[in-house]
Amino acid sequence: MNNRPFKPSSNFRPGGGYNRRGPQKKEELHKINERITAPVVRLVGEGVEPRICSLKEALYEARNTELDLVEISPTANPPVVKILDYKKFLYEQKRKQKEIKANAAKVVVKEIRMGPNTDEHDFQFKLKHAMNFLKEGYKVKVEVFFKGRTIVYRDQGEIKLLKFAQDLEEYGKVESLPKLEGKRMIMMISPKKK
Repeated sequence: MNNRPFKPSSNFRPGGGYNRRGPQKKEELHKINERITAPVVRLVGEGVEPRICSLKEALYEARNTELDLVEISPTANPPVVKILDYKKFLYEQKRKQKEIKANAAKVVVKEIRMGPNTDEHDFQFKLKHAMNFLKEGYKVKVEVFFKGRTIVYRDQGEIKLLKFAQDLEEYGKVESLPKLEGKRMIMMISPKKK
């Protein structure tokens, strides 16, 4: 019997047994410093005269400025490398991406449902809600739902949707005309630009 302590291999996952694919490497976004493989590069950077030089020369210049040499465009001929503070560069990129996400227009769609035989009072009530949604800048998805045999009132449902769109003409424009999808007839209305 062997009394040596158990020593797992590098691809052992605690609680999960062995990882058959071997140890996982985290893919880096950019090649930096010694990881750059091209022998000749196009050097750019702040306070650096853009030029084509050897990788050794570019690394030497990066070390002298106490910054990193980062491969910005690996597909260019020769590859473009830039002298910069890599951690600061990554931070700036993340911040820009967050800014872009925050500024991206978030389209909110509000739904209004009714049946083909919805009475006038309910119709006006739903119309009032749709008006408020459009005033607030939301898109409105108006849906006529056909339960059971009410599918025979398809024309009535389409007329209801068109009347709905006509009453909302002042606040929004029809993005897609009424179309039947299964047991639902759907129409999209987007707010008018102010």
